[in-house]
Amino acid sequence: MRSYLPGLVLLCLAAPLLRAQDGSLQGMTMADSPHITLTPEWPERPGDRARADSVAAVAREAVERYRDVAAAEADGYKRFAPRVRNQRVFHYTSTRAAIAARFRFDPAAPTALLYKEESGGGLRLVGVMYTMPADAPLAELDRRIPLSVARWHQHTNICLPPRGSDGSGAVDAADPEFGVRGRIATREACQAAGGRWFDRMFGWMVHVNLFAASPDAVWTEEPGGMRHH
Repeated sequence: MRSYLPGLVLLCLAAPLLRAQDGSLQGMTMADSPHITLTPEWPERPGDRARADSVAAVAREAVERYRDVAAAEADGYKRFAPRVRNQRVFHYTSTRAAIAARFRFDPAAPTALLYKEESGGGLRLVGVMYTMPADAPLAELDRRIPLSVARWHQHTNICLPPRGSDGSGAVDAADPEFGVRGRIATREACQAAGGRWFDRMFGWMVHVNLFAASPDAVWTEEPGGMRHH
């Protein structure tokens, strides 16, 4: 599982993007970020929408038992970046599901369950996340969930702070230099700043906003409030 370690580091340093602090992400789209690469929008073909909606329907039924986060934990889902509080969305990931997803697609076994914190402190299940290896061809992503309906994404062009620096402070500023909100978005600028450059972290992933108010928002709106377009 060594290949997952850079991604774990990234998520911890990406805490500002996950936190619901001051509403600064309102209206932001994933396409606005130089640190996110989206799959292209393919023309919609007959059957695409029905196929995507079928995935969502299977997922809803499969994760119903995980409305209680304790049930998810009992089945091996663990909170990602557990030390980061006030996340916009909490990811509970399953290593077993992540490995299986590299080889076959099972809508009933998502890599991650997505929860939002309620005002009273409890967690509410809002969606799921599916994953694929970074080198997966677009045609394979499309076979799993049509690219005309959903847009998969990768975290790309990431410059992490120099080793030994206060990483959390370097990415948590209002206008950070490093991290997924950082000003640095090229290898050359990262090297000049003494940072650590990653062309990408994680593989392909797609969030499904299972319980969105409208059918379109299931695929176009992130559970945390961001939109793909």
